[in-house]
Amino acid sequence: MIDAQNAHFGGAAWSLEEQARFVDQGDWREVTFLDDFLAQVQAKPEHTAIVTSRRGAAPESLDYGELGRRVDRYAAALLGLGVQRGDVVTIQVANGWEGPALALATMRVGGVPNPIPIIYREHELSFMVRHARSKVLVVPDIFRGYDYAAMGSRLKADIDALENVFVVGDHGRHPGLRSFAELDELGRTVLDETVAQELEHRRPAPTDMAMLVFTSGTTGTPKATVHSYNTAWCGYQRVIVMALGLTGDDVAFMASTIGHLTGFIHGMLVPLSTGQKVVYQDIWDAEEMLQLIEAEGITWTLSATTFALDMLDVAKRTNLRGVKLRAFACGGAAIPPPLARAMWDVFDCSLVSLWGCSETGIASIHEFGASVDTLAASDGFQTPWYDLRIVDATGTPVEPGEVGKLQVRGPAIFLGYLRQPEQTAAAFTEDGWFDTGDLGRITPDGGIRVAGRTKDIIVRGGQNISAQEVENALFGHPKVQEVAVVPYPDERLGEKVCAVVVPNGEPPELAELVAHVEQVGLAKPMWPQRLEIVDAMPRTPSGKIQKFVLTEKMSAPAEPGRGRS
Repeated sequence: MIDAQNAHFGGAAWSLEEQARFVDQGDWREVTFLDDFLAQVQAKPEHTAIVTSRRGAAPESLDYGELGRRVDRYAAALLGLGVQRGDVVTIQVANGWEGPALALATMRVGGVPNPIPIIYREHELSFMVRHARSKVLVVPDIFRGYDYAAMGSRLKADIDALENVFVVGDHGRHPGLRSFAELDELGRTVLDETVAQELEHRRPAPTDMAMLVFTSGTTGTPKATVHSYNTAWCGYQRVIVMALGLTGDDVAFMASTIGHLTGFIHGMLVPLSTGQKVVYQDIWDAEEMLQLIEAEGITWTLSATTFALDMLDVAKRTNLRGVKLRAFACGGAAIPPPLARAMWDVFDCSLVSLWGCSETGIASIHEFGASVDTLAASDGFQTPWYDLRIVDATGTPVEPGEVGKLQVRGPAIFLGYLRQPEQTAAAFTEDGWFDTGDLGRITPDGGIRVAGRTKDIIVRGGQNISAQEVENALFGHPKVQEVAVVPYPDERLGEKVCAVVVPNGEPPELAELVAHVEQVGLAKPMWPQRLEIVDAMPRTPSGKIQKFVLTEKMSAPAEPGRGRS
């Protein structure tokens, strides 16, 4: 259990006077996402809340009234299972109504939802569920060929704190697992006036923990990022609603997994707390997405630029005309001017560039309707209620235009990393600034341009991949003497994973390395897609590998047969 009221993570800690000032300034609120959602249930019960599009099935709609009833039943069931305030419920499901219903139900009992991307496998889940001390885990049966139910069965046997595993789909193959439908049945059985009163008593406070989200770090160990309701609202919803001018009449779309913070916030909390309809795809399909835009009246989305490129590719191949999307917010990479122009020409769609990270929320963003030249010049302008500075290695602010470390401070900074005090302490400067690990500079028009990363990560399709975690897996291959994992550029995904290997005798083939990391259990986006064999690594005088040298080399085209895809 986590003491949501009193937990101190060693990160952003505010005095009572500062908290009062945040509220007075409008930076914090006295209500939560859950309060907002329950108000929408009362105000517009017949308004569509969620449309779920699953491959091979007709879209399924759920209105606010029915979603609210399911949330209450699942919350009652969690109470019946003994979920207490601060207990963690881990949710790893494909995009659909089940994830939001369970996350809101977890909040309803004062618990902490822990969304996990659907692409993660046992290698990642074993650490995350154990570290979170999750009481409940919800997974699909089989999704895209992977047996999540079998994984859940093994995790339940191995992790003492994990008391219940529920399966969306068939659970009968694994004794000890329970069907997701049983959660609903249990809720119907126990939900009465006494339980309803207890749920009201359990409503979380704005300063309580709202979510536990793991993010890959440079150490190869996932970091357990903790946000309160106030920090999450201030850093995400408040920013995107302001920048895009969102109202309850807008319709959101989300194909990025709701197990990732992007999908969890912008594909669930933002639309459902503002009374919007949100449309989900369980598997990204650009052609179907364009059909959904027309059928459901979708007006906005937030995702990686990869999705925008795919939309344009479909439009070009099918000679598509007449599909309109008002706004597409994207981060993780600079927006090329041709992409911004093409989205406007084809879809009447304004791209909005932003920058931030799991710990800070959105620290810089462009306004809706910004010109192509403005979008191309920077990664947005500083969010007004943040303090932001760019400093050199000594902590001294650099001159405008010079590159330095991007550091942020303010009411949206996360609370810290759960049960990871050393990582939390390392993330903050002595004077209380969060070091994002990114390098940046101030552009001539006052924008923020991200200029690189001090973190050793690869950004593939907007998803952070820990290079060291991939290296750790590859070191176990008998033909690998030494390995460095670096990014190489890809037009669609931004970056892909390249393994630079000093062989132990006979050089390995790319297919051998892929088979090895798959067997180890790494998620597919982490598999190397290019292999370079070298005699020795470039090193500093102290013996450290000069990864920037390798990264520069990988910017050149791959040699034939080296495995670039």
